[in-house]
Amino acid sequence: MQAGHVFTAAEDMANLRRMRETLGDDVDIMIDANMAWTADDALAVCTKLAGYGPYWIEEPVAAQDYSGYFRLADALPQVRIVGGENHFTRFELRPFFERPGIPVLQPDVARGGLTELRKIATVADTHGIRLAPHLYPELMVHLLASIPNGLVLEDMQLLDDIWVEAPPVVDGCMRPPDRPGHGLAIRPDILRDARHHD
Repeated sequence: MQAGHVFTAAEDMANLRRMRETLGDDVDIMIDANMAWTADDALAVCTKLAGYGPYWIEEPVAAQDYSGYFRLADALPQVRIVGGENHFTRFELRPFFERPGIPVLQPDVARGGLTELRKIATVADTHGIRLAPHLYPELMVHLLASIPNGLVLEDMQLLDDIWVEAPPVVDGCMRPPDRPGHGLAIRPDILRDARHHD
């Protein structure tokens, strides 16, 4: 669920309450604030949101507000505070490795690349941190199949229409293609229509 930008804090609370009432306690609800709040505001809002048992609250504060992340994690042990999609290297994620509290990181392959993401996975695993990579499930399914600390894929079906054959999702699970490389091919008409002409 989106929070922090589109609705007021009261509306976010009402939306989450209705979702929890509708779905019951057996469905995980993940909240993404996209860096909407200051640490003070996040603490006030997230304390209330935590009462409805969200699985996590993602990016509650600005990416570089490491102290804000830790402050929230310390104050709200009953809910996971997660982030990392706007940290592009293992060096930018170092504060999360050096100080416990953020149990899931969400690096973005388009910003840091596959090699860096593999290095992030290794360092994170050393510290007991799991990965839930940001977007691009068609590529990230390979990563998650190859690391011990993968948690979940984020699939918003944003690129489904460009692939000749996207990896299917069956019963909520995606398997990496067994074709060479990443196993993906872009539809020829997309390549033709998007061709750059000088």
